[in-house]
Amino acid sequence: MKRRQLIKWGASSLAAGAGAAAGVSLAQGKMVWKASDVHPIGYPTVEAIQRMGKKLEAQTSGRISIQMFPSMQLGGEKEMIEQAQVGALQIARISVGAMGPVVDDLNVFNLPFIFRDEAHMRKVIDGPIGQELLDRISNSPQSKLIVLGWMDAGTRNVYANKPVTQPTDLKGMKIRMMGNPVFVETMNAMGGNGVAMGFNELYSALQTGVVDGAENNPPTLLAQNHYTVSKVYSLTGHLIIPEIFVFSKRTWDTLSQADQDLVRKLSREAQLEQRELWDKYVGDAEMKLKEAGIKFVQADKAAFYKATQPVRDKYGSKYAALIKRIEDTK
Repeated sequence: MKRRQLIKWGASSLAAGAGAAAGVSLAQGKMVWKASDVHPIGYPTVEAIQRMGKKLEAQTSGRISIQMFPSMQLGGEKEMIEQAQVGALQIARISVGAMGPVVDDLNVFNLPFIFRDEAHMRKVIDGPIGQELLDRISNSPQSKLIVLGWMDAGTRNVYANKPVTQPTDLKGMKIRMMGNPVFVETMNAMGGNGVAMGFNELYSALQTGVVDGAENNPPTLLAQNHYTVSKVYSLTGHLIIPEIFVFSKRTWDTLSQADQDLVRKLSREAQLEQRELWDKYVGDAEMKLKEAGIKFVQADKAAFYKATQPVRDKYGSKYAALIKRIEDTK
């Protein structure tokens, strides 16, 4: 073998090896990025990334494409973050709670009634506050991730077999909450007994009476069949927690400026498309739930807001300046 051919062969082998290390499938100069989500095909967060992949493929003439692994095929959020950090996965949709240890200010979004409603939440994440928080995650050496944008996860409300319109209605009720002290204490302040429990255990716990209810958005109530054992959906609106989608920094650093700019542009489009998909998805879910006999009841939000003030005082004092900026966002 001639020296020039040997050098060329060695260089191509190194390039292929680098691609494999980054979890990127390389074939004849093409890149196939892995994307993952805990939700199934058709769910708004999954659909938005798949659409982004089609645009990416079209605008790079097939040079870059995205392969989606939905329904926890590559593990839960913890596993997806770890895979993205080492470059075995390129795109992951994760909750802000998972990034709280990296950028502490993100934890403010976990406080009850931090947003007046979803429209207010969207104004905040679309504006300077949202961009600052994303930049801080991307610029943190600890994260090893580039944040591409926000995604909507709706409003969480209480569901059980009785209406919950006032804090007194929750007295003596065991309500499943996500395993975070802020969420458990939020339910305790709302008048119930917050129970931290894995999501995979919840259906049987509702069925057998281990818990009396839970809280989540309408699509989850429908998709997880919880509506078959909890017949009343009370619009408490106590939590509105946005989510983020991230890109592996290890892969990102190998991209040209033009490719990075294209990904950022398409990510912004994906953020807005996911929102449209989400609103339709929620509307369809609510219609199906009502058709299935689920009773939707209005709750006294002012009463629950007042009841949860101690939680905001306890956990929100160090975020006072940020909370003021959120409140001032119109």
